[in-house]
Amino acid sequence: MFSTTSQLKARFDKAFTTAFGENLAGTDPMLTAASNPNFGDFQCNAAMSLGKKLGKPPRAIAQTIIENLDIADICETPEIAGPGFINLKLKPAYLEAQVRAMAIDSRLGIAPTETPQKVAIDFSSPNIAKEMHVGHLRSTIIGDAIARILEFLGHDVIRINHIGDWGTQFGMLIAYLREVHPEALTTADSLDLGDLVAFYRQAKQRFDADETFKETARQEVVKLQSGAEDTRRAWKLLCDQSRREFQVIYNLLDIKLTERGESFYNPLLPAVVEDLTSLGLLVESDGAKCVFVDGFTNKEGEPLPLIVQKSDGGYNYATTDLAAIRYRIKEDGAKRIIYVTDSGQANHFAQVFAVARKANWIPEDVEIVHVPFGLVCGEDGKRLKTRSGDAVRLQDLLDEAIVRTRADLETRLAAEERQETEEFIANVSHVVGLSAVKYADLSQNRASNYVFSYDKMLALQGNTAPYMLYAYVRVQGIRRKGGIDFDNLDAGAKVILQSDAELVLAKHLLQLNEVLGSVDGDLLPNRICQYLFELSQKFNQFFEQCPVLKAEEPLRSSRLVLCDLTARTLKLGLGLLGIQVLERM
Repeated sequence: MFSTTSQLKARFDKAFTTAFGENLAGTDPMLTAASNPNFGDFQCNAAMSLGKKLGKPPRAIAQTIIENLDIADICETPEIAGPGFINLKLKPAYLEAQVRAMAIDSRLGIAPTETPQKVAIDFSSPNIAKEMHVGHLRSTIIGDAIARILEFLGHDVIRINHIGDWGTQFGMLIAYLREVHPEALTTADSLDLGDLVAFYRQAKQRFDADETFKETARQEVVKLQSGAEDTRRAWKLLCDQSRREFQVIYNLLDIKLTERGESFYNPLLPAVVEDLTSLGLLVESDGAKCVFVDGFTNKEGEPLPLIVQKSDGGYNYATTDLAAIRYRIKEDGAKRIIYVTDSGQANHFAQVFAVARKANWIPEDVEIVHVPFGLVCGEDGKRLKTRSGDAVRLQDLLDEAIVRTRADLETRLAAEERQETEEFIANVSHVVGLSAVKYADLSQNRASNYVFSYDKMLALQGNTAPYMLYAYVRVQGIRRKGGIDFDNLDAGAKVILQSDAELVLAKHLLQLNEVLGSVDGDLLPNRICQYLFELSQKFNQFFEQCPVLKAEEPLRSSRLVLCDLTARTLKLGLGLLGIQVLERM
């Protein structure tokens, strides 16, 4: 099923060439949604720009366009307004046919892309020996949503978890544990992850203050890199323990990932340096091997190098990222590589991408993009932290959302004098609490900071997950009350759009195709959130104004189709955001 906008654009393109010649093929019809429903559904603004090009009055051009525009099967007779705007109003018959086609399709009219790609998405990426905190929330949730959307559209997606599992920090931690808790290096789970984090902090303080310890830590790194058996075994134990703790969070949030930590690329790092050397791109600066790329400067305005190999011969994040780019293109065959990290890393990735391009490692048919996001802030507008100033543990944040949801639910059940099972209460609290956290994040433009507020995200009104879930539950209430089997509605039931509320709902339902197409391009999941919020509003207005179960046939069946299509659209849209629906709340 083609989107209405796509169909109209194709018709305008044909009208332009018929009326003014082939040289106008591909002219943008400047088609927008009408700002005022009284003027119709769409507005074509091309006549004004064509007036300058063709040297004719815009209204005359608009009239010529209309005379050559074949849209009688889609729209009422077009009308010219103002200096040359062409107003278009969709025909109810067209809308009815489109809604019916959408309703009988298991994918709601969304055909898989005709140009599927192999897509690598790098997201979440916590560090070993550190607990996941609120700073990992956005990367994990946004990355998962983008992956779900692209998978649904037919792309082959690799979900990569580029965890920090290599480098100086391990030499530092292993050296410290050898002194204070050696059994942690030989026995699995002899420490809780929280204790491991505390030891990591102590090791860092020791590393910064004690030169002897610093050298010992460096020797552990050398042993790790050379494959010393005891150091490697200790490293693996630490990684396995952190990995299990990460998985608790991923299971809670229903996140699927393929782990490829920094250690995965470690064998590939020497080749990165060798190839850059052979290309003549490496420059030695203060003993380090660097690449300079035009356009990158420090605060003093001096050229800013990308350090590929440190003066002590070690590698860094940039080296690993360059190796990862090469692997994802050569071995994975990715044609689109997406990095979902905070905005603070934008300059780093811009520089890494620039070096990879300078080395001709990124073919012209490969798109590589950084998807930045802003901070999660507290009520004071600053980065969300605990009272002691530490980052909020992600597990604590999610648990608190579930606890608060349960308290709200139990209060509401008491007020309604409803009796529900413990299983029901626990499940609703779990689903709504986690959905609220996810939706609150995804509903923001990812580039912006946002204020984390349990009260706002758990509200039953407004652009929140509970509001969306209630719209879905409302349809299930109709199903239960009327004994309706939505899976076996009359296959021949016609869609009849008579009232304004029905027409408004139908038009919005038909926009799903275009919304998903936009997100495929700009990777902004909040577009889906806004669409679903408006869908819920329009459905609630329809529900209040249009009787469903009490309506006479054939209107009753038509309205049931609209209810079912709304619920399925909500379920699909929320599912693409990683949010599951509930039959009752």
